[in-house]
Amino acid sequence: MRQVVLDTETTGLEPRQGHRIIEIGCVELVGRKHTGRHYHVYINPQREVDQGAMAVHGITNEFLADKPLFSDVCADFVEFIRGAELVIHNAPFDVGFIDHEFRMLDAGLPKVESICGVVDTLVMARGRHPGQKNNLDALCKRYGVDNSSRELHGALLDAEILADLYLVMTGGQTSLSLSGSDQDNADEAIGTIRRLAASRLPLPVVRANESELAAHETKLDEIAGKGQCLWRDIEASS
Repeated sequence: MRQVVLDTETTGLEPRQGHRIIEIGCVELVGRKHTGRHYHVYINPQREVDQGAMAVHGITNEFLADKPLFSDVCADFVEFIRGAELVIHNAPFDVGFIDHEFRMLDAGLPKVESICGVVDTLVMARGRHPGQKNNLDALCKRYGVDNSSRELHGALLDAEILADLYLVMTGGQTSLSLSGSDQDNADEAIGTIRRLAASRLPLPVVRANESELAAHETKLDEIAGKGQCLWRDIEASS
């Protein structure tokens, strides 16, 4: 399955008040693994950024002045997300802004959900942790995902963090521990996620030599002499 973890930054909170997208960040996952592919662009919104929004993401009007318009980047953006399952935190916000930008182009573009599936991690988190804070920072703390580089919101950085968070929330194991104390604390922290490069080579297979096999049999004899040896039981039944 191809998934695209997506986040946007905007000039304000409501597209019906004329607010626009100013940054899009996307991270690609295939088969629940980072591929290293991403899509990232800043956009000139052709309007002022609200002070409240600027305080959140730190993107200024001066910085955006020479950036491309949404019409300039739309084709590449649609090509990147088409057919993927989008993973978004608070999806109605981002999808609503993207659909608004599509409508403004008047180019016959369909709504986002006509070209992509959408998974809302905020809905997922609220179902698992009702009555608790479920913003990105709170979830990172709860699931042990490192967001120490996140001083201000940024679409690509938040998409990268959300990708790690999504993998942990949906069953990505981050550590293996057999100690009782760690098991007792399993509900409090899952561990810090560590990415593996998509191009990582397969691990080599090292087979035991004759002396190692003989030592293995001697150890099994020793275990069997003290009681039941499950390994021998498996060998006998196979």
